[in-house]
Amino acid sequence: MSTITAKLRLRPMPLNFVRDTDGLPRIILTEPTGSSAEVLLDGGQVVSWKNERREELLYRSSKAIWKPPKAINGGIPICFPQFGNYGSLEQHGFARNRLWSLDSDPSPLPPANTQSSVDLIFKSTEEDLKTWPRRFELRLRISISPGKLTLIPRVRNMDNKAFSFTFALRNYLSVSDISEVRIEGLETLDYFDTLMHGERFTEQADAITFDGEIDRVYLSTPRKIAIIDHKKKRTFALRKIGMPDAVVWNPWDKKAKSLPDFGDEDYKTMLSVDSAAVETPIVLKPLEEWKGHQELSTVSSSYCSGQLDPYKVLHGFH
Repeated sequence: MSTITAKLRLRPMPLNFVRDTDGLPRIILTEPTGSSAEVLLDGGQVVSWKNERREELLYRSSKAIWKPPKAINGGIPICFPQFGNYGSLEQHGFARNRLWSLDSDPSPLPPANTQSSVDLIFKSTEEDLKTWPRRFELRLRISISPGKLTLIPRVRNMDNKAFSFTFALRNYLSVSDISEVRIEGLETLDYFDTLMHGERFTEQADAITFDGEIDRVYLSTPRKIAIIDHKKKRTFALRKIGMPDAVVWNPWDKKAKSLPDFGDEDYKTMLSVDSAAVETPIVLKPLEEWKGHQELSTVSSSYCSGQLDPYKVLHGFH
């Protein structure tokens, strides 16, 4: 705690740093309209994002295990240096299971408003080098503004040889009823179906809807994807750069009951739509840096013939 407090004092405006009853240190980000976000130093994980009406926009498991180093089921965990089982490391890599630090030198990003942004860093440890012998720095800026949550991840190769990695921001979204949700923007695209041993298929539906378990990696996706919640009349707009793929996951009832840190009925009110780089690993030469960008925003759904106009969501509202 003393080291963390000392780092906080270096900032002209201290972050709102708290420990809740679960004992995990977290940073509370706020902005003038009333929206907020909570970020854990454990895993560099966003675990809450609320709008100005204090409505929670991210899903968090009703059986979440709040015990480091295990990542919490929900929010936005970071998958690095491996997504899923696409490699020889533990599932989704180790960054989500490590303690991060405040980044006192987030250059080359512009200075942040410390009330609504936080810069975190995770560096390779001697222990991690035993399983993944590459030296790196993983930085993450998290910021909120009215109706918007932005994450900017950066990976720098600090080694003397090139390395490659896969990456994802796992966005666990809170929805009213999964059967009332549809995703626009992934139609006609190829995807790897994890439920079919990673076999490649082409999406045939006009939009993705849900009536059973789904676990797919959509490839070469557009920069904008719309997740439309008809019951709440709310749409999540996911905008991303540097992460060409998108992962869609919902365990449905049978799988949900088999997961120890997932509520039996939670599948009804959650949907994971991730920004990812999976099919083509990112390659970095020594001292080279990769930067991604993700923006999650919410808009009220405007209905036409009973459905949201997807063009407005994908190409902008005026």
